[in-house]
Amino acid sequence: MSKPTPISGFPEWTPAQRMIEQYVLDRIRATFELYGFAPLETRAVEPLDQLLRKGETSKEVYLIRRLQADTDGPAGDDALGLHFDLTVPFARYVLENAGKLQFPFRRYQIQKVWRGERPQEGRYREFVQADIDIVDRDTLPTHYEAEMPLVIGDALRSLPIPPVTIQVNNRKICEGFYRGIGLTDPAAALRAVDRLDRVGPAKVAELLAETAGASEAQAKACLALAEISAPDASFADAVRALGVTDPMLDEGIEELVRVVDTAAAHSPGLCVADLRIARGLDYYTGTVYETQLAGYERFGSVCSGGRYDNLASSGNVRFPGVGISIGVTRLLGLLFGAGALSVSRDVPTCVLVAVTNEEERSASNAVAEALRSRGVPTEVSPSAAKFGKQIRYAERRGIPYVWFPAAEGDQVKDIRSGEQVAAAAGTWMPPAVDLKPLVS
Repeated sequence: MSKPTPISGFPEWTPAQRMIEQYVLDRIRATFELYGFAPLETRAVEPLDQLLRKGETSKEVYLIRRLQADTDGPAGDDALGLHFDLTVPFARYVLENAGKLQFPFRRYQIQKVWRGERPQEGRYREFVQADIDIVDRDTLPTHYEAEMPLVIGDALRSLPIPPVTIQVNNRKICEGFYRGIGLTDPAAALRAVDRLDRVGPAKVAELLAETAGASEAQAKACLALAEISAPDASFADAVRALGVTDPMLDEGIEELVRVVDTAAAHSPGLCVADLRIARGLDYYTGTVYETQLAGYERFGSVCSGGRYDNLASSGNVRFPGVGISIGVTRLLGLLFGAGALSVSRDVPTCVLVAVTNEEERSASNAVAEALRSRGVPTEVSPSAAKFGKQIRYAERRGIPYVWFPAAEGDQVKDIRSGEQVAAAAGTWMPPAVDLKPLVS
């Protein structure tokens, strides 16, 4: 068999990196649950028409090609696709299970998603997202939009990563402003402005003219709005100074002021009102969020989301919601690439129990069982080699302690310091810092 060729965009972490990932997911999960979000997992595939019904994403979807005929399934090989985010599947889940859910429904979801885009640093075709969403029946109070940054701020602050800044905007501000200056296709204008950081103002002005029918003066006004940024509610004065009036614009300003003020009271500096943030997906209708990681701003947002009013709807039944998603793989990929995260050892094992000879392996197994019963990660030496070789085995794997069973009394050795003491498997515990690998 020839040597396998890696497939780009599908990361496979080392065991040490995987332990860091598990640590990160555990901390994120713990924060989500502190705020009362319940766990949920949805299927990996969705009908293609559902995946494509909100936003221009057809190029992002991985289709499921059927290898065998399925006369009972959806028509055509391309009827199913792997989900490219967790919001669309969640909206479908809410519609299907509305009769069994208690509203407002708060859920978190940590799963893999698949997106057909060009792999590059921080961008993958298979990756893990950690989402929270709150949905309600018929109406959703705007105070939930102010809650989202608090949860994400607490979750990310619990991790050994650089500080984050959550950039917030409100689609109503943008759409109301565009209507106020006479643009008839606000959605096209939003999509153009969403590309500002990637293509620059001159190109965005061209896109506004081409796709939204903007005049030179209208394009200039759109860019002036996008330039407004403030760490507090002063952004509202800057918007009003542009001299545009519209009821939706006023509503959006009021809602965004509440988000910024709530975040400032909880964690000063966490949120910044940045009116260039638009989010490209069509289903957002209110507050939108993007998150910058200090020192990694050039790679874009590591956590994004927003308010959606019509994604989970069927006929006259509506379930408006708001959600935000941490790109866990994206975040870790950037930090791994910079060598910015490490773990104190490459294995969970805290203690290696030495084997005196194979005839006495059962004694070593008994020690290991006693240690494990009290939560100490333990393994038994793979062979009854000389103790020096067993110690070197532990050193190579980063295991800090070696246990020596003996009829006259067991001993445990810290192989880093060389200190060796008498110990009983039923009572001995390592220092707390050694019990599990430490991420830093």
